[in-house]
Amino acid sequence: MRNYLFCIVLLLGGWQSAAQAEVFERTLANGLKVIVKEDHRAPVIVQQIWYRAGSMDESTGVTGIAHVLEHLMFKGTKTVPAGQFSRRIAAAGGRENAFTSYDYTAYFQQLHKSKLPLAMQLEADRMHNLNLTAADFAKEIKVVMEERRLRTDDEAHALLHERMMATIYQQHPYRHPIIGWMNDLESLTVGDAKAWYKRWYAPNNATLVIAGDVKAADVFALAQQYYGAIPRRTLPAARNFIEPEQIGIKRMVVKAPAELPHLLMNYHAPTLKDPEQDWKPYALQILAGVLDGNESARLNKHLVREQQVASGAGAGYHATSRGPSLFTVEATPSEGRTVDDIEAALRREIALLIKDGVSEEELQRVKAQVMAGEVYKLDSLFYQAMQIGQMESIGLGHRAIPVMLERLKAVTAEQVRQVAEEIFHDDSLTVAALDPQPLSGKPKHPPEGTSHVR
Repeated sequence: MRNYLFCIVLLLGGWQSAAQAEVFERTLANGLKVIVKEDHRAPVIVQQIWYRAGSMDESTGVTGIAHVLEHLMFKGTKTVPAGQFSRRIAAAGGRENAFTSYDYTAYFQQLHKSKLPLAMQLEADRMHNLNLTAADFAKEIKVVMEERRLRTDDEAHALLHERMMATIYQQHPYRHPIIGWMNDLESLTVGDAKAWYKRWYAPNNATLVIAGDVKAADVFALAQQYYGAIPRRTLPAARNFIEPEQIGIKRMVVKAPAELPHLLMNYHAPTLKDPEQDWKPYALQILAGVLDGNESARLNKHLVREQQVASGAGAGYHATSRGPSLFTVEATPSEGRTVDDIEAALRREIALLIKDGVSEEELQRVKAQVMAGEVYKLDSLFYQAMQIGQMESIGLGHRAIPVMLERLKAVTAEQVRQVAEEIFHDDSLTVAALDPQPLSGKPKHPPEGTSHVR
């Protein structure tokens, strides 16, 4: 156990020094928050602009508009013709893309540090000068609908997840898919895209993150030069979604062409609201690591290797988001086994954990693994910026990052057992099963993503 503790001390020290060093922030007069993470290991930079507007901000009937607008942001402005944004970044030796989530929409470029002014000029231009035409919309909505067909309608696991979310949530907009329902996509208009752009794409609803080989003072000057003149806008009042408490187990089956059945068990779980005072989200993160984190984690060890009831098994939990969260355990049955066998096996593992808890050695091993993962992620300049942007966009702020690791370090074995006992109740459980149907012979497509596709 002392080896694990020693590892944690070393990792925590390295992670905190990397996470806290050279991070600066300033808010421009128009409300744009600018955050700079200095990292001088290589002469490169990442620019990310995060808008606090994702699919959860959509209204019924216009689902998918956040993602559609993300596509349209590459269609040009009054001064930068369609396609030129990407061509200019590529000509400068960089790469760029974008992504939409439930909670936010973000755009990014990675390139040599000398090209930061170019990236800022282009990104600031489309923040307020986007040229939205009916012709471009008509073309791009077809691209999005085809993306939905290939990555959701024709993908059994993506379809299972989509229908599962619509079953779990009764009111919260997480029940709608990020890519949108097909009937909504079919009825969207360019006017819907213009309204979304006007409503959310404003400097006072955005966070600009620059990470790399830069000086903060220089970045702030450039941000003022390129973004400072963009006028702020009055933003819609914040909507407070209260998901009604689930009062009984929910079960659903999705029949879709697939090779194997699959089972998902989803329990409502709290998200992190107060990084310094909350403890349950941290305990849930450790719990997820106990069940699924490596070859020796419980689900893989017991269900796959020892009992051979599953060909694969796992667990997942997201502590940070604007909305509610879920703790998920899942598995694919081995040949000759059923989803009922899998559910029984998963329930036995949960019961055993609640009864006996976790050992101190197991706890310290998982902590070391979780923290090592965070340290290794800091090798990526892009991830450093991502982490800052995500935390700012969901309202926790980047200063919570080192606090969160300290609180993870403080989780006890009893807290892990206690939080498991609290959340693993059938009244808050939704069970989703994939009933595989004969394959049509169609080629497989990658799972659903929400990144911009050109």
